[in-house]
Amino acid sequence: MRKVELLAPAGDLEKLKIAVEYGADAVYFGGEMFSLRSGAGNMTIDEIKEGIKYAHEKGVRCHMAMNVYAHNEDIEPLRNYLQQIKELDIDAFIVSDPAVITIIREIIPDAEFHLSTQANMTNYVTAKFWHDIGIKRLVLARELTLDEIREIRAKTPDTLDIESFVHGAMCISYSGRCLLSNFMTGRDANRGECAHPCRYKYRLEEEKRPGEYWPVDEDNRGTYIFNSKDLCMLEHIPELIDTGIMSFKIEGRMKSIFYIAHVVGAYRKAIDAYYEDPNNYSYNPEWFTEMCKASHREFTTGFYFRKPTNEDQNYLTSAYTRDYSFIGIVKNYDPETGMAIVEQRNRMFIGDEIEVFGPGTDYFRQKLEVMLDEDGNPIDSAPHPQQILQIKMDRPVDVNFMLRKEK
Repeated sequence: MRKVELLAPAGDLEKLKIAVEYGADAVYFGGEMFSLRSGAGNMTIDEIKEGIKYAHEKGVRCHMAMNVYAHNEDIEPLRNYLQQIKELDIDAFIVSDPAVITIIREIIPDAEFHLSTQANMTNYVTAKFWHDIGIKRLVLARELTLDEIREIRAKTPDTLDIESFVHGAMCISYSGRCLLSNFMTGRDANRGECAHPCRYKYRLEEEKRPGEYWPVDEDNRGTYIFNSKDLCMLEHIPELIDTGIMSFKIEGRMKSIFYIAHVVGAYRKAIDAYYEDPNNYSYNPEWFTEMCKASHREFTTGFYFRKPTNEDQNYLTSAYTRDYSFIGIVKNYDPETGMAIVEQRNRMFIGDEIEVFGPGTDYFRQKLEVMLDEDGNPIDSAPHPQQILQIKMDRPVDVNFMLRKEK
């Protein structure tokens, strides 16, 4: 049985490394130009080179997003940029614009192409078209049901891979084809600059009735009429695998390492549990509980089982649920003394009840009883951002384990 790929976002070099450590089979990232997440940290060419080396040493593939819709002014800069990265061992390019495909192919003839979800791939005839011009993988539009995906898989060549989003933010527009940001803020979503106006608060007013608000309002505070819940298919791993999807994609290049660790870790456990014994697979609700300790919105299954309804929108708020604080990440550990070198990420105090988790492990709880500064002096609190600490751990830990506490 061919095991599905778990594909994780890597908004910068640190996020790439965390995604790799917490169980991703592949990562996707953008350079400083030509991807659709200009708000993410993204990576310089030197960072891309370092990230690829780090991932490949651990058997993890690297996909580079170049899914911008190019304007005339982008063509020569694109050619110049590709000349600078053509020697990098990038496993695949995520693309949506035929011009970008053409130029990459000119400069990197053996490049592998994955069609971005921005291209709105929704049927098997279009799938064959893209395959015929050399696309190796299709990242399907988010607007497809499981049955539609199953039919696309059945009516396309086995040499064509299918990838689909299984977790993360949903766009109110058709697979991200949105002009609202451009109209309201001058920031073009199709060139990587989306201002997310779908998360703004709106009221509906008829021009001849000023001050009279129509029933779209939930209450007198207004309503978030475009605000979709986030996608989560953690509970439906067998159904996804049954469609023939071979890569499960997590959205979130702008998310934190704390978020990436939780979400990648949860899907890693669920996928591995399925392949250990497919016939007797049982969903463990604890995976979801653990995942939700990172900030999150309410969840939906999107279009997979039915057309979304009002139940898949959150009309009251676009705020995240944040029940836990990310307080530190382990940078080193001495098993003889039980002391960990920890980089602080939020304030912590002696006496705090904390939770510690790491790749492929269950979390444990302990009280914060021994905390020293970088010079070994006892301290009662760690208030300074990215302060280096020494903390006594109740159990062994390793590099990239994380500390959190309930709010």
